[in-house]
Amino acid sequence: MRKIIALAMITLDGVMQAPGGPQEDTSGGFKYGGWVAPFGDESYSKAMEKQMEPSDILLGRKTFDLFESYWPEHAANWPGINEVTKYVLSASRKDSKWENSVFLKSAEDIQKLKNSEGDDIKVWGGASIIQFLLKNDLVDELWLKIHPLLLGKGKKLFDDSAIPTSFVLTNHTITSTGVIIANYSRAGLVKTGTIGD
Repeated sequence: MRKIIALAMITLDGVMQAPGGPQEDTSGGFKYGGWVAPFGDESYSKAMEKQMEPSDILLGRKTFDLFESYWPEHAANWPGINEVTKYVLSASRKDSKWENSVFLKSAEDIQKLKNSEGDDIKVWGGASIIQFLLKNDLVDELWLKIHPLLLGKGKKLFDDSAIPTSFVLTNHTITSTGVIIANYSRAGLVKTGTIGD
């Protein structure tokens, strides 16, 4: 069985909209695009290199549209991106000229993918696909880069639809700019109790 690993750059209040640049996603009047830029350092770069090692990826349609228009011509910055399989969850698209692109329609399609033979699958993308995966109990690991700022408004990583699940911290780094890079693996059901008992 293949693991699905969801990767996200988030703020302390969970915003993940448009981390890469001012024009990446201005929907809803979002004006803080590119908020990740001030936080780069050597530790951050090393973490990104590790996360960008070749593996099959799963994308939502909007992220795929962005990737498809950029990465085929800039593959030197992400070795292997053209060769790996790009799985795309979309109700509207069915094909692409970008090599190794496969379109999926449902949670059932993703479950079949998880049950297939192969390496782990990394989810790069927006809040919608990660929320969809969490709602359908399809995420095995979360790799988060938590940035020390609040943005208030913007698309957020988590909403109220996630299935309650506990995770365990498996790896972490704190960068010189205060970013917490934390990897979590599923640990089973949520446990409750009373403090002091």
